[in-house]
Amino acid sequence: GRRTQLLKGLPATTTVEENSAAGVSVYNFNVTVSPLASEGVAIPPTIVNSNPLTEAFDIESKGGLEFRVFTTGNPVLDYETMPKSFDLQIFVEDTTGRTDLNILTIQVTDKNERPIFRGNIAIQAVTIYVLEGTPPECIYQVDAADPENAKLKYSLLPATVPFSIRESGAIFSTKEFDYEKDPHCYFLNITVTDTDGLNSTKTVNINIININDERPYFTTKQRIYRIPEEQSPGTIVANITAKDPDDEDSPSRLFYSIQSSDRHFSINPATGVLQVTGRIDRDALPLRLHPNISLIVRVEDGPSSGHAGEMEITIIIDDVNDNPPECNPSAFRKEANENTTPGTFLVNLRNYCKDIDIAPSNNQFSFTGLSGFGSNNFALESTVSGRLVMTGTIDLENPANPGVEVYTLTVRVQDIAHPNYSSKYPFYISFDNIIYIYIRIKPVNEFFPVFCNLSYVFTVSEITKVGSIIGRVHATDEDWPPNAITYSIVAGAGTRDYTNIFWISPTKGDVRVLGRLDYETTQKHVFTVQASDQEKFTTASVTVNILEVNDEEPVCSPASYSLQIPVNLAVGTNINGFRIECQDRDSDPRSFRYFINEGNENSHFIFSPSAGSNTSRLILASRFDYESGLDKNWIYSLHVHITDDNLVSARDKTTHLIKTGTVTLSIRVIPNPTTATTTTPGFTVVTKRENLYSPSAWYVPFVVTLGSLLLLGLLGYLGLLLLTRLRSRCPPAGKARSTPLFCFTFCVSSQTMTKLNTVFDGEARDPVTGRMYEFNTRSGARRWKKSNEPLQPMLSMQVTSSATDNSGQGTDRAEAPSKKEPSEKRKKLTAATKPAAKPSAGQSETPGQAGLRLQKKKEESEDGGLSSSA
Repeated sequence: GRRTQLLKGLPATTTVEENSAAGVSVYNFNVTVSPLASEGVAIPPTIVNSNPLTEAFDIESKGGLEFRVFTTGNPVLDYETMPKSFDLQIFVEDTTGRTDLNILTIQVTDKNERPIFRGNIAIQAVTIYVLEGTPPECIYQVDAADPENAKLKYSLLPATVPFSIRESGAIFSTKEFDYEKDPHCYFLNITVTDTDGLNSTKTVNINIININDERPYFTTKQRIYRIPEEQSPGTIVANITAKDPDDEDSPSRLFYSIQSSDRHFSINPATGVLQVTGRIDRDALPLRLHPNISLIVRVEDGPSSGHAGEMEITIIIDDVNDNPPECNPSAFRKEANENTTPGTFLVNLRNYCKDIDIAPSNNQFSFTGLSGFGSNNFALESTVSGRLVMTGTIDLENPANPGVEVYTLTVRVQDIAHPNYSSKYPFYISFDNIIYIYIRIKPVNEFFPVFCNLSYVFTVSEITKVGSIIGRVHATDEDWPPNAITYSIVAGAGTRDYTNIFWISPTKGDVRVLGRLDYETTQKHVFTVQASDQEKFTTASVTVNILEVNDEEPVCSPASYSLQIPVNLAVGTNINGFRIECQDRDSDPRSFRYFINEGNENSHFIFSPSAGSNTSRLILASRFDYESGLDKNWIYSLHVHITDDNLVSARDKTTHLIKTGTVTLSIRVIPNPTTATTTTPGFTVVTKRENLYSPSAWYVPFVVTLGSLLLLGLLGYLGLLLLTRLRSRCPPAGKARSTPLFCFTFCVSSQTMTKLNTVFDGEARDPVTGRMYEFNTRSGARRWKKSNEPLQPMLSMQVTSSATDNSGQGTDRAEAPSKKEPSEKRKKLTAATKPAAKPSAGQSETPGQAGLRLQKKKEESEDGGLSSSA
């Protein structure tokens, strides 16, 4: 046929959205036919080809010659995965044979699609299993995507479930599940939403898996059971039941056991039936004291391991009246004070007696038959109470009292209810318990102790020895039996120096002296003694009069002194005006007597007055005579005794004692320079030094040798330096001056043994000439003292102390010479005894001039003055 324009509106271009459902109109067009084609179109508009090929579109008639292109839905158009444009070739032919072929271009437009799930959640509902007790963690990862690659947001419903979903799509549990408490299954709606609000939802099922984590528990509520004693074995006591929460509605497989060791009961491990297995004797220990039996029943959900629960049940053993009453103790010892008023309660026997039967009808008993010597003074209030009271008055001091201190009573106790003793005592006839009661009448301290005297006076000497008994006090007590009395000092009995100067025997009352008595301090002591019977006490006054005794020594001042007197002192002179003053606390000042007990050779010294005064002067009684040899000692050490025995006081004294004081005097007689003196032989001082080698000090010779070598080298070096300097200062030969630059003076001393002259260790002034002279205190040798010569020094190796006084003064005596002194030591001693000359003030001397002056002075000192030859 001929091709004409039959398709009106084509070619054309149109659009369609992706994901359009089937039947969505894409484009409408009309067919124009020739008027000759009365029958319309022979071939309706048909898609004969497409580029690219697709079956997503089709054509249908809308009525008449109007047609539309629509989507078939197979496949669904997808902008992201399919071509974006399709060219459809549409062919039409009318009845006259004319045809037309035009193209309809359909462009697929993009549409915002819902996010899609991926993975197994996209094709089916996901079921997740979570173990109970699992800590919070990630339980599932949701996988979803957006066709437009938009950012997705995850959400979870319902919001009250214990789960959460994060931005990554991870589902987390937010708690630790407990199968027994929490729901067993959760349904979660997981929604994923893009940025435009389009979303998709899937369901996730979460099942909680039960594990064996619960302890079985007892369903039996009863905890206390009662059974009579002596039940036969096999008797059922209780049916214990339990349940395991892990088993839910299924039957539990539990195992029962008794944890506590018990021989009376057992439990069926499968059923929990508790039954009697042994004899239960309520009256035997320990059931006698504790009638309740506690059992720990244990239930486990596994035979060897697993969870367990425990329950304590108590089985009370009911008693039968199969025991008589018993009293413990069966003997009582009670005390009652004498003169106790009638009706006074003594003891309640029911507190000590009991019937071990528990039931009130089985444990009733009575007290009867009070008897015994003196039982008329006692009685039971009733047979049921068991209270024992006094009915009479007992006075131990009453002469009518029989003198019994302990009363012995007996009481019978017996069971009231009908006994059922056959189980224990097949041959029972009668049971009677006898109680013995011993009542001691306790004396009452009714009376105070009474001293025989209201006050005591003792007289003792002040020289009474410590520990001596000076008297005794005594007290009595009228109580019967007599109370032990204790004595003590409660006030006084002290002095300034002693807290307690007297002591009293607690049992005998003897008063003893603990400290030194002193009449001069305290003439009378008054103190209070107490007599006590531990409850009551009384006191008495004790006066101790002290008798004076001459027990104090005279005390004189000064106690020691040093004096110097000239040899020609006149007889009768008070030496240096010296006097002593004495005091005595217990003697009259006129009672002193003075005498020199020691050191008064030839009786040169006396004291005046020698008695009758507390002051006495030292008097020279006779002249010294050294020329004839009568007197030889130049130093007198006098020991002066002062006694208080010449005047005895007329006061009452227990004894006449004599006390002596002592004064020490050192008197040095100074020789007269004009008196001829005897020469004393010289002496030689020799010092011996002995070196001993010690093997342990091997280093000493080494160090000494090394030091000597170093010193020798140093001296040689110094000498060489000195010689070099002298040569550099000396003028050349022929030009020397007549006066030498240096003048050397050499003093050579003799190396022979030298005798030392007498050492003059004292000096005095001649009363005739007024000149000073030196003297030897031992030999009396004298010589005039030069004005420019000091007193010769005393060498420690030559002299020792011959006499010292309290002021530190004394003389020195030469020691015996030693003949083994080395020559060096003697030379040093000789040089030490020679005085050194000094240049006059403001004058300078050369070394040569000084040497000449020293030699001249030495010669003058050897020739001049009064001296003793060696």
